[in-house]
Amino acid sequence: MIHTMIKIQPKNKQVGESVKAYVDTLTKPIGSLGKLEEIAVELAEMTGETFPVVTPPGVIVFAADHGVVKEGVSAFPQEVTKQMVLNFIHGGAAINVFSRQIGAHFEIVDVGVAEDINAEGLVNRKVRYGTANFCETDAMTRKEAEQAIAVGYEQAEKMIEKGIKCLILGEMGIGNTTTSSAILAVLNGGNIDGLVGRGTGITDEKLKHKQRVIEKALLERKPNHQDPIDILAKVGGLEISAMAGAMLAAASKRIPILVDGFICTTAALIAKQICNTASDYMFVGHRSLEPGHETAIRLLGKSPILDLGLRLGEGTGAAVAFPILQSATLMTKEMATFSSANISKELK
Repeated sequence: MIHTMIKIQPKNKQVGESVKAYVDTLTKPIGSLGKLEEIAVELAEMTGETFPVVTPPGVIVFAADHGVVKEGVSAFPQEVTKQMVLNFIHGGAAINVFSRQIGAHFEIVDVGVAEDINAEGLVNRKVRYGTANFCETDAMTRKEAEQAIAVGYEQAEKMIEKGIKCLILGEMGIGNTTTSSAILAVLNGGNIDGLVGRGTGITDEKLKHKQRVIEKALLERKPNHQDPIDILAKVGGLEISAMAGAMLAAASKRIPILVDGFICTTAALIAKQICNTASDYMFVGHRSLEPGHETAIRLLGKSPILDLGLRLGEGTGAAVAFPILQSATLMTKEMATFSSANISKELK
């Protein structure tokens, strides 16, 4: 029940106003650095610091399997989850590359892979061996959903104790776009239109089948849209639950969160439903090609930093967006003001 004890402070608007006024004195026309200026102010409000620092970042990838894969909703078999976890451990995935690029602390956590993985470098916090097929029964119990949230919370806390100043979350789990679409449909008032995408690259026929699978699950499971734990238990995923928990931990510590694509934004919506002020500490790193991401972003009340046509997951889009946050902090810290540079602001 860790989520019931979470306290997240609202953003510090006073510091934000001070930073905005200071940014307006830097050697540039007012507003000429556009969204970078907005990000600098938001980071100040999140951290409560005039000159916030976002380095080093931390990347946590949570891995888990989904029983709904039995319904034939993915282009890849379930074994790929385990195979990709091993790829993360060996440093060969896209998120490994981008994590190294930004100097991030990196961690891969097994919160529910369907097979045992005994490999050095893997954090084993398995709650269960994948979720159940939510077309047939609830994905997991409420207790298991809460346990997965707690795993995410605890792993983020440990990462924050290592000194990270920004949290990036990723996921790996064959079938998780189906799960995310189901969760998002519940949060979107039960409307599934326009939410279901191709995920791993399924055909038109499989796309229609995937939509029917989700519609059937929602009809039979009847998740309560006002109860995030019920949503997770009935149609959720273990890695989605863990990401939500990690976001709650970061927000409670005033650590900025860089949200990735469709699946991660769905987890962000769950975190927001658990504690409304959690979203005050979030940036959406990019706009995913997954069609449901646009709805998820709108429900979260954010605008994405990048739009590069990405749809990989793993935290990759957020990691690629991270240098933008860093640029915003360096702008505030290192640029001269008009007075310090002896530059006249008056038009001649």
